[in-house]
Amino acid sequence: MSETGTESAPLTEQQVEPKSGILPPYAVILHNDEVNEMMHVVRSLHRSVPSLSLKRATDIMLEAHNNGRALVIVCPLELAELYQTRLQSCQLTATIEKA
Repeated sequence: MSETGTESAPLTEQQVEPKSGILPPYAVILHNDEVNEMMHVVRSLHRSVPSLSLKRATDIMLEAHNNGRALVIVCPLELAELYQTRLQSCQLTATIEKA
């Protein structure tokens, strides 16, 4: 009995689905274009994705230039959408894919 004089219901086992605290990853992809200058692409990457160094932004630009596309970053969907929007606002072509 509890302090109030009523019996509390016995605890029963419940089936609980484990919740993953990890959000599914998404990849932001930069596509090559023949319009933008290389330095514009590097500066836009560096400004749009704050975690990128100038060296990494340059490597991404060169990969997109040579291969047609390059992985920019893998992150949760909300961040991927933000980065995609930022890159597109710089007149760059960027898409999002499940990682």
